[in-house]
Amino acid sequence: APTAKCFLRRFVRAAQGLNEVLSLQLEHLASYIAELSLLEYNMLCYAPSVIAASAIFLAKFILLPSKKPWNSTLRHYTLYQPSDLRDCVMALHSLCCNNNNSSLPAIREKYSQHKYKFVAKKYCPPT
Repeated sequence: APTAKCFLRRFVRAAQGLNEVLSLQLEHLASYIAELSLLEYNMLCYAPSVIAASAIFLAKFILLPSKKPWNSTLRHYTLYQPSDLRDCVMALHSLCCNNNNSSLPAIREKYSQHKYKFVAKKYCPPT
């Protein structure tokens, strides 16, 4: 069965721009956000492709808040409109913000490493 990670690989390629550093941060941040959903029962109501697309949307918004996070290329490759992702994006944002209080810190610790560009620390800092 396809997982969010399967869809994320494809959607990240569609979302990446010319800036290689930003592209790597986008990939790691979107992966971090998507992995947070794996441990949450309330995220089971979303299809893996919706979680992947929503993780891209949220990661782009976090990295470049002054730019629109969704464009025609992403619409084409994901087949989703921003309105289709709204509820899932909000749920993922909540997970990202509340992950500091989680009793399961493994994902946060993983993405707080240099290998993943410290995305968990930089973009979802501890409160």
